[in-house]
Amino acid sequence: MIKIVNAATGEEIEREMTAEEFAQHQVDQAAYAFRLAEAEAKAEAKAALLTRLGITAEEAALLLGGN
Repeated sequence: MIKIVNAATGEEIEREMTAEEFAQHQVDQAAYAFRLAEAEAKAEAKAALLTRLGITAEEAALLLGGN
């Protein structure tokens, strides 16, 4: 279902997605899932590296930032 709200009048319309809208929705959902999985993998890799180095994220930031 798609819900369209006219901000000026407050009128709300609910309708079924067209085939094209549904296809785009599926593409968007897949892209979101991919970005989420990618971010999780990067976070896990960072945590594993910090563990191997025996330092905290704050210590790594100090080393890399030069502050």
